[in-house]
Amino acid sequence: MVVTTTSEITGTRVRRTLGLVRGNTIRTKHFGKDILAWLRYLVGGEIPEYTKMMAQSREQALDRMIEEAEKLGANAVLCTRFQTSKIMSGASEILCYGTAVVLERDSGGAGEAE
Repeated sequence: MVVTTTSEITGTRVRRTLGLVRGNTIRTKHFGKDILAWLRYLVGGEIPEYTKMMAQSREQALDRMIEEAEKLGANAVLCTRFQTSKIMSGASEILCYGTAVVLERDSGGAGEAE
């Protein structure tokens, strides 16, 4: 599966547009991590516990979007974007969305379509 933030891939053309696909997850903070985060807040710097949690959340949302695209028969997702929003105090949604398409190689082109 090709996933890109661009609207086209050199050497390929969109044969079919299948529509919007998305994946999301909602995560809450962990009390134990909050204590560590608060201590780090006092001295400054990165909070690695939250950095790791957000990276895992983005990957989960991305995987869910790809799964939805595969169910539609897509071999690529173009114009992929991430969005984060606060749901409530201590809980955030990570949304990944894009356009599911079927790509094909241009004749004579060296594209990345499957």
